[in-house]
Amino acid sequence: MAIPSGKVFPRKLKGSLPLAVKAEGVWIYGDQGKRYLDASGGAVVVNLGHGRQEIAQAVHDQIMTLHYAHPTMFTTAPVEELAQALARHTPPELGRFYFQTSGAEAVETAIKLARQIHLDNGRPQRARLIARWGSYHGLTLGALAATGRTSFRVPYAPMFSDAHHIPPPYCLRCAWGLKHPSCDLRCATALEEAIQNIGPTTVSAFLAETFSGATIAAVPPPEGYWPRVREICDRYQVLLIQDEVMCGLGRTGRWLASEHYGVVPDIVTLGKGLSGGTLALSAVGTLERHFAAIRDGGGVFMHGGTYSHHPVAAAAGLAAIGILEREGLVERVAEMGQFLGRLLKATLEDHPHVAQVRGLGYLWGVEFVRDKATLRPFPRQEQVTERLWQALFDQGLITYKSTALAGVDGDALVVAPPFVAGDQELEYIADTLTKVVGQVLGA
Repeated sequence: MAIPSGKVFPRKLKGSLPLAVKAEGVWIYGDQGKRYLDASGGAVVVNLGHGRQEIAQAVHDQIMTLHYAHPTMFTTAPVEELAQALARHTPPELGRFYFQTSGAEAVETAIKLARQIHLDNGRPQRARLIARWGSYHGLTLGALAATGRTSFRVPYAPMFSDAHHIPPPYCLRCAWGLKHPSCDLRCATALEEAIQNIGPTTVSAFLAETFSGATIAAVPPPEGYWPRVREICDRYQVLLIQDEVMCGLGRTGRWLASEHYGVVPDIVTLGKGLSGGTLALSAVGTLERHFAAIRDGGGVFMHGGTYSHHPVAAAAGLAAIGILEREGLVERVAEMGQFLGRLLKATLEDHPHVAQVRGLGYLWGVEFVRDKATLRPFPRQEQVTERLWQALFDQGLITYKSTALAGVDGDALVVAPPFVAGDQELEYIADTLTKVVGQVLGA
């Protein structure tokens, strides 16, 4: 297939990319006839599988009925119905949803929403944000200031008002060299210390991924971490923002990853799989009492967006949630995710260069090291992640890259297939990954 070339400003500036021409289920097809198993759902986005006719039909019908209405002038049925659909699967008190296009926009919205909640509750001094290293929240300036991935931050750091960062709950590489549970959740105590050091009355919110995503490759928090964090936030009137753009909407086997840990955030961000990856759509959910504070205070949330509350995107999201419900895909991920974890651990955990296989549901990470006993990473210049990823891609298996898990060094791959991936696909993923790790890193 001949296509014009040379005018796109691509994401990848060096080398060429294969031309994708079709996708169906868990497979993407290139123009040369090769097919690729999409074991990362792109950027952990394609949760329902490719080529969902129900979503295409819903989008078509909405475009032909009403493709745009400005959200300060009208509400629309798909927007109202999508909010109701989300409310069916979130705690009763987490009942208001603001729709945007991207995860970064959702995070920007959440940060500003937290600030305005404080303003309308008579706490104008609360403006500081605390986030974590080893995190990813987006690349717009506000989200980037919260993101804890150094390579993304350094070029633009002089341009943003930075957040205060604390270490993540990353037990394999504990910042204090401690072991759980004897550590007494030192990583959670760090939040209280940060609040006290910054000034308890000046902190607006703590923003963190509920279940760490791509930056440190699917690291689950230790038992007790989130209840302790929730208690600290409540004690200091700090709002808790949980970023579930990647880990929410069934990816971990629950509608919200926070369900695993028994906490309810003040604000939650959702995205990626909200539309199954079909249209740009994200959401910010907040507690009813916070919504009421703004409505009854200034009466206006000083925020917006031309494509916020978009009826066509909402129609796609509504269709996607319908599929999750009808096909029981969240429950499927809870069950099949255990099988995926067993496969990955059985084939990779004993490899001399695999430090850890960890994850939950259909979100798993495999971390690679030069020395397993000391966790000494490969130097970044060896490009281990990139070499592994390319070798897998050449074999027709797509994973997701994660680097700089140990300072500037460190390598990992993320496995996050569509929820429709079954036994055969999961076995293929584990077998191919094991084979390629052996080829690239040795036995």
